[in-house]
Amino acid sequence: MTAGVTDTEYRPANGALTRLLWHRQLDHYPATARRMTCLAIAVLATIVLYYELYVPGAVSPAIMAHFGLSFSTYVYITALGNLIGAFASLVAGLADRWGRANLVVYGLAVTGLLVLFGLPNAPNGAVFAVLFVLVAFVEGIILVATPALVRDFSPQLGRASAMGFWTLGPVVGSLVLAEVSSHTVGSLPAWQDQFVICGIVGLVMFVVALFGLKELSPRLRDQLMVSMRDRALVEARARGVDADEGLRHPWRQMLHLDIIGSAFAIAVFLILYYTAVGFFTIYFTTIFGFSLADANGLGNWFWAFDAAALILVGIASDALRVRKPFMVVGGIGAIVMTLIFASRTSHPDTGYYTFVWIISLLAVFMGIAYAPWMASFTETVERRNPALTATGLAVWGWIVRIVVALSVGVLPFVVNSMSPLVEHGTQVAELSAKYAPQLHTLAAIDPATQAALSANPADAAAGARAVGEIATAEKISPAEATARLRQVATVPPADLAFLKEHGQEVAQAAEVTPGQWQNWWWVCVGGEVVFLPLILVMAGRWSPRRAKEDIDRHEAEVQRQLAALRDGRG
Repeated sequence: MTAGVTDTEYRPANGALTRLLWHRQLDHYPATARRMTCLAIAVLATIVLYYELYVPGAVSPAIMAHFGLSFSTYVYITALGNLIGAFASLVAGLADRWGRANLVVYGLAVTGLLVLFGLPNAPNGAVFAVLFVLVAFVEGIILVATPALVRDFSPQLGRASAMGFWTLGPVVGSLVLAEVSSHTVGSLPAWQDQFVICGIVGLVMFVVALFGLKELSPRLRDQLMVSMRDRALVEARARGVDADEGLRHPWRQMLHLDIIGSAFAIAVFLILYYTAVGFFTIYFTTIFGFSLADANGLGNWFWAFDAAALILVGIASDALRVRKPFMVVGGIGAIVMTLIFASRTSHPDTGYYTFVWIISLLAVFMGIAYAPWMASFTETVERRNPALTATGLAVWGWIVRIVVALSVGVLPFVVNSMSPLVEHGTQVAELSAKYAPQLHTLAAIDPATQAALSANPADAAAGARAVGEIATAEKISPAEATARLRQVATVPPADLAFLKEHGQEVAQAAEVTPGQWQNWWWVCVGGEVVFLPLILVMAGRWSPRRAKEDIDRHEAEVQRQLAALRDGRG
């Protein structure tokens, strides 16, 4: 599609099949029902795409075990996916010229096929990594295309609510993942089953978008709408707008402090969020000993409270007509709750419901900051040029993904002792619990005696020494010591060898890893602190009264221009 031609040229000449497969533009601003349908499809598509992107996180320990990946290797695969997604976001900036809807529709088809057939059938870790990166590439494009659609169909006075719903994409995608996995990992233990379920959902969503998703023509979407009362003026202007004019030098128009600074602010603010997406399951299972189902269950609480906050705060922000006060409250609250969350790393006995309270409040404050920020960012882009919404969002998507890729890449250097816990910690813990009495007895035997018995279990002299060492250490009779030594002999040699090989390194990792994770949570706090001052560069008022005065002036100007158009003077 080429900008700058008449709307009628966008109408297909090849019949119903062409209209279904490619031509999706609307020449008139749609009525409420159709507008809400398009918004709903854009939000649902975002939810499904993030569900597909995040599904490895629910079963990451199983994936690492299946392909023999170390923790560091798995982290670098995630970082590479984010890096590729960053440049895909720049490609999606072309949505200002090409349109948005087809990027979403066919992105859903590609990711659905990859998740359903590709990832669960990957023959090795390298192929799995390549396919995951392909999913991340498509998701990087959709990260730009779907919020651009939401902006097109939502005037500024409803923008925070609309963006709150759009932001449900990553949040509800994570919630759906946690809900599905926490209820199915027991009955469907194979990690591939989670991808099959997700891939089927993705292809169903593709069919829905294929039939239902539309977008505005360039002349309509390239204008600024403050409220639905602007609709008549927008359509009148559209008849005389040169859609090419506003698209010249797009990157030059967007590369300013208010765009770059605010995008960087939210990127570092969300380091904790992306850590939660990729590594909460690993964190809770290795540091606190929660089961995989319980770790995903904690995710249910986090994402559910985040989703509720996004919607309610979006409505409140639109009602008060301000964004920045909500961002400040959310930012400060997130800092406080992250500090409390970080403090629990030194308390491995922290219970499940203690974490429920902590991460639920953390999620609420993150939602309070994010929905108004998203609305304010699109309004900041519109302040520069409403015709370049997708370009501005591409800058945001690129910066977010670069920051996430860098932070994820740094994570293994900050938390450098995770590999023994991820690779061997579960098996060491299971064997240690299963053979606890025997291992306790074995600890009382001198290593030289153990070596002699291992070389020759029938060595009578070594056996006698072992009995004496056990009796002395445990202050028990020789007969009881002999019985305990016989119990040690029941431990399978392979299990004993595994514990000897990995037990010490797992114990050492378990001792130092919590402190390393605490250091990482401090990095997340730093990102949240940086977020606060950069709120100042964004568009929007601090005072609801001043914001209302701006809207009243705008509506008076709209009426004046409509009157001028009716009189033939516009």
